[in-house]
Amino acid sequence: MKFIAKTALTTGLVLASLTAPTALLAEYPERPVSFVVPWPPGDLEDVITRFIAEDFQAEYGVPTGVVNRPGGGGGPFPGAIEVATAPADGYTIGSFIIAVPVVGPQIGIDELNPNPFEPLGNFLTYPFVIVAGADAPYDDLAGLAAYAQENDVVLGHFGAPLIPTQVTFAAAAALDFEYASDAAFDMLDCNTLASGDVDVMNTTLQLILPCLGEVKVLASVGGERISLTPDTPTVSEIVPELDIALWNGLFVHRDTPQDVRDRIIAVAERTIASERVQRLAEETGALVYWQNAEEATAQIEQDIETLGVISGMLE
Repeated sequence: MKFIAKTALTTGLVLASLTAPTALLAEYPERPVSFVVPWPPGDLEDVITRFIAEDFQAEYGVPTGVVNRPGGGGGPFPGAIEVATAPADGYTIGSFIIAVPVVGPQIGIDELNPNPFEPLGNFLTYPFVIVAGADAPYDDLAGLAAYAQENDVVLGHFGAPLIPTQVTFAAAAALDFEYASDAAFDMLDCNTLASGDVDVMNTTLQLILPCLGEVKVLASVGGERISLTPDTPTVSEIVPELDIALWNGLFVHRDTPQDVRDRIIAVAERTIASERVQRLAEETGALVYWQNAEEATAQIEQDIETLGVISGMLE
């Protein structure tokens, strides 16, 4: 009788585990979630990602925050490695610029080659600009090119492999001049120009808004002129081959389950459509939208081709 009872009990437990798996598996998310931003706090990707994290916490009731992982001269790649090496479970989400999936697999970083990420969606095109101090003896890229023929010009950027830097170098090559030197910074804002550390820098408009009336915006990087600087041409108007947008999106490891992705996307889409994010776009000149995973994947493939053209210009 003991044997029969024990067998019946065991059989019952097995059947229960087979017929009610959802009762045994916790629903995502059940613990804290981190969004990794591989830059210091304050720029547009950081601000909008914080909005998404706040809404995620409100929706699902788990602690959710932004973790800033600036990489210095390594740009966004140290932060990207952190996401790439985390478990593929949706608890570590990357908020990445174009360079992570487009450039990352090509620069000898084992953790990023082959590309370990898949996009959930893109949400931001930066108002990226090439700027000089108010006392610079040139007002546009043509003037800079002429000045640099006989004078040293120092360029500040966020990292040599990054798309804005590559575009800036390629524009110089097309206009037949070179920067005397260049350096990577974690932050490129009003103080960077004021300190005299650089003569020209490429940065986002968000970071120089406090001194926008006190600097010279020589050109913007992207397919469209920026609403806050409508008289400033894009680099692609001057050099058509350099038509590339500088976007940011949400990424997870490619092995992340689809149901987990769907829960992140649902919140992110609502956040991007919210009044506070759309108001931020108006105030900063940024393009804010939701580009779904399929469209974002196609964008990445197109940008890889364009980067090949840019690389050819720099050879």
